[in-house]
This record gives sequence, structure tokens and C-alpha cells, in this order.
Amino acid sequence: MEHGFFTHIIESALNYVSSMPKGELIWLAIGLLGQTLFMMRFIVQWIHSERHQESLIPLSFWYFSLIGGLTVLAYGFHKAEPVIILGQLPGTFVYARNLILIKRSGNR
Repeated sequence: MEHGFFTHIIESALNYVSSMPKGELIWLAIGLLGQTLFMMRFIVQWIHSERHQESLIPLSFWYFSLIGGLTVLAYGFHKAEPVIILGQLPGTFVYARNLILIKRSGNR
């Protein structure tokens, strides 16, 4: 039964994507790229912390946060999705500010 359920989900997703106009398909790829970049910040932080055996936030965490957040924000504006826009907009200022503070301090 599960095989049929997952097959149905995959087929439905493929049918949905294949029926999308090319422009929307590009924006879907942009949105997925942004989410992937944003997710990478957690993986980078986890690996960095494991290597140092303490909870640390590497510089790359902030770059992944900013670039991923801006990419998802662009997708949100394109789709006119207030939840995405309001969810990502404040964070991008925080990520940029942290990068500025790090650069000013000369720590990295």
C-alpha cells in the first residue's frame, strides 16, 4: 500500500511540474535553490561544531543565511506571498548586520 501512496505522490508532483509554464518552472528552481542554501547553514554549523566539539557559528553560516534568505525572499516577492516575505525579510537584515559586525571586529 505504501508503494502506491508514494508512487501517487511522485506522479502527482511530476504532473504538476510538467504542466508549469517555463517561467514558473525557473522560479520554482530559484525557490528550491534558496531553501537548499538556507538549509546548508545548519549543516555547515553542525559540522563545524562537531569538529571543534563545542557549539560554534562559522562565518559561512552567515553567508548561507544571507544568500539563502535573499533568494527565498526574491521567490516570495515573485509569488506575492506575504508569509514568505514577512518570514524572510527581518532575518536578512540580521544576517547582513552580523557579517558587518564580524568584518568590523576583524575576527575572521
